[in-house]
Amino acid sequence: MKITNLSIKYRTAIAVFTLILAVGGLVSYLTIPKESRPSIEFPQIVVTSIYPGASPSDVESTVSQVIEQEISSINGIDEMRSTSSEGVSTVIVEFTPDVETDKAYREVNRAVDRAQPDLPDAVEEPLVDEVNTDEFPIMTINLAGSYSLARLKEVGEDLQDDLEGISSVLEANLIGGLTREVQVNADLSALKTYNVSFNTLINTIQQENTNIPGGSIDVDRLNYLVRVDGQFDDPADQIENLVVKTTSDGQNVYVRDVANVIFGFKDRESYSRLRILKRETESGETVSVPDSARRTAQVISLDVKKRPGDNILETSEEVKSTIDDFPFPSGTEVLITGDESENVQSLVTDLENNIISGLIFVIVVLLFFLGVRNATLVGIAIPLSMFTTFLVFQGLGYTLNFIILFSLIIALGMLVDNAVVVIENIYRFREEGYSRWEAARLGTAEVGAPVVAATATTVSAFAPMLLWPGIIGEFMSYLPLTLIITLASSLFVALVINPVVTGFFVQVKGREDEEADAQQSPAIARYGGAALILLLGVTLGIANWKTLVVIGIAVPVLYLLHVYVLKPLGDRFAESGLPSLIQWYRGFLGRMLERDYAPKYALLRNTGALAALTIGAGIVGVGGLVYAAAGQTAAMFLLVL
Repeated sequence: MKITNLSIKYRTAIAVFTLILAVGGLVSYLTIPKESRPSIEFPQIVVTSIYPGASPSDVESTVSQVIEQEISSINGIDEMRSTSSEGVSTVIVEFTPDVETDKAYREVNRAVDRAQPDLPDAVEEPLVDEVNTDEFPIMTINLAGSYSLARLKEVGEDLQDDLEGISSVLEANLIGGLTREVQVNADLSALKTYNVSFNTLINTIQQENTNIPGGSIDVDRLNYLVRVDGQFDDPADQIENLVVKTTSDGQNVYVRDVANVIFGFKDRESYSRLRILKRETESGETVSVPDSARRTAQVISLDVKKRPGDNILETSEEVKSTIDDFPFPSGTEVLITGDESENVQSLVTDLENNIISGLIFVIVVLLFFLGVRNATLVGIAIPLSMFTTFLVFQGLGYTLNFIILFSLIIALGMLVDNAVVVIENIYRFREEGYSRWEAARLGTAEVGAPVVAATATTVSAFAPMLLWPGIIGEFMSYLPLTLIITLASSLFVALVINPVVTGFFVQVKGREDEEADAQQSPAIARYGGAALILLLGVTLGIANWKTLVVIGIAVPVLYLLHVYVLKPLGDRFAESGLPSLIQWYRGFLGRMLERDYAPKYALLRNTGALAALTIGAGIVGVGGLVYAAAGQTAAMFLLVL
C-alpha cells in the first residue's frame, strides 16, 4: 500500500511522529474538559405570567389559552403544555432538536409580545426563560455563623464577588439572608397636624439622599472637582433629622415629627436552611452526625454555575481554593453540598480503572497467543489509538463524558484486531527470510485491503446510530461517534505506525541476521520507545499516583505470569492443542458438508428442510411488519398461529 510504503520510507519521521502523538494525546487527555453528561441543548422555553388574585379557571381562559394560541403558530414545536394555578400561568414549549435554542427563544418572545394586548390589564409582563442544562449549579456553598444573618449575607456577597472573578465561573447566585432597609412609617394624623403632604415627605428624603456635582475650580495649574456629598452614611439617624417643612413662625418640622423611622430588613424573597445528617472526615470517610447535634440552621447559600465547555474538575478546584483563601470572620462554618465534581471524578476514575483493567486482560490474552514481543507490538495500538481519539475530540470541541469513556471500553478489544493481523503477517514474512522493512512492506500490503474492508464494515454498522432522531439520539450519538473515530484511529495506527514499529523491533528466533539488522536500526527508535515508557509513567504519576502504582505492580506480575504460566501453556497449546483443534474442525466441516443421497428420499428430505427454514424466516419477517403496523397483540397472535 502506498501509505505504508511512504511511512516505511520515512520511518525515522514516523518514529518521531509516534512520540509526538503520544505526548499530544496525554496532554489532550489531561486538559480536555470533563463532565458527567454530554452538553446537549434542550430547545425548551418556559413562559410564566402572574395574574394576582385570579382563580385557576380564570388564569386558564384569559392568560394560558391566549398565549398558547399565539405560540402555536411557530414552526418546529414538538409539544406544548400549560399549568394554570391560582394567580400563575406556566406555558412550557418543547421544540424539535433541529431547532436552535436562540431562534426558539426569539420566536416565543415575539409570540408573547403579540399576545400581550389581549391579556387582562392586571397581568404582569410575562417572563420568557429558556431551559439550559449547562447553567445548572455544579455545587452549593452554604455559610453558617455565630453572628447575625445580615452580617452573614455581607460575607456571602463578598465571597460571591471573589467566586465570580474566576474565569470559568458563570455566576454564583446568593440565596437566603436578610437585606437592610430603612422603613419610614408615616403618621397620617401628624401629617395633617403639620399640614405636610405625603409627597413632600417622599421628595424631602429623595432630594437629600444624593450627591450633587459642583463643577470644577482651577487653582494655579491644578484643577479640582467639586462635589456636594449628600448620600446618607447613617440612614436611620440622618433621615430622622431631615427638615420637611419650616412653619411661618420659623419652627422646623422634622421627619421624626411626622413619621417613625426604623432601620429594619426587607421582606425576604428566599430562604435557605440546612440540616446536617452526615459529615465527611479529613480522611474522606462519611460518618453520621449524632441525633443531639442534628439541627436545622439558617444559612446563606451560593449556587455556583460554570461556563459551558469548561472543565468541571478544574472549576471545582479553583472554587475550593478561593474558599480556602477567603478571610472568613471567626465563627463562620462553610459546608459544600451538591458537588457535581465529586461524581464526575468518581465516574472518570472508575472508567479509567475499567479501561486499564481491560487493557491488562487484553495483553494477557495476547501474551498467551503471541508472546512478549509481538504482544507488546500489538498492545501499542491501544494507547496510540486512544491518544489519537482524544486529540480528535479536543479538536472538535467535545468534552469527555461518561458515554465517551464507556464507548472506549467497548472499543478496547476491537482496537487490536487490525494490529494483530498486520503484525502477525509481517512476522510470517520475516520468518520466510525477508528483511525487516521488506517484510513490513509486503506483510502490510497483503492484508491492507482486508483490514480496511473489515474496519469499514464495523464502522458502517455504527454509522446509522448517528442519525438517531430526538433528544435521546443526540445523547446517544456520542457512542457511535467515539467508536467510529477510535476504529478509524486504530486503522491509521495499523497501516502507518505498526509497520514501522514492527520493523524496528521484530525478531525471529534462530535468524543469524537479527543482530546485524538490529544494529542498522536507528537509535532514535529504541531510545524513543524507552523515553515514551518513561513519559507515560511520569504523566500517570502526575495525573493519578494510584494508577501508576497499579501499573507498576501489574507489569512485573504480568511478566512473571507470562514466564511461568502463559508461555508454557501457550507453547503446549501451539504444539498439541492447536493441531488437534484444527484436525477436529476439518473433520467437522467434512461431515457437515458431505452430501449423501444414498438413503431413500434424501433429496426430498433436504429440500423440505430448506423450505421449512425459509418459511420460518418469512413468518418472523411478516411478524415484525405486523408488530410495527398493528401492535404487539396482532404479532403475538400471528406467532401463535
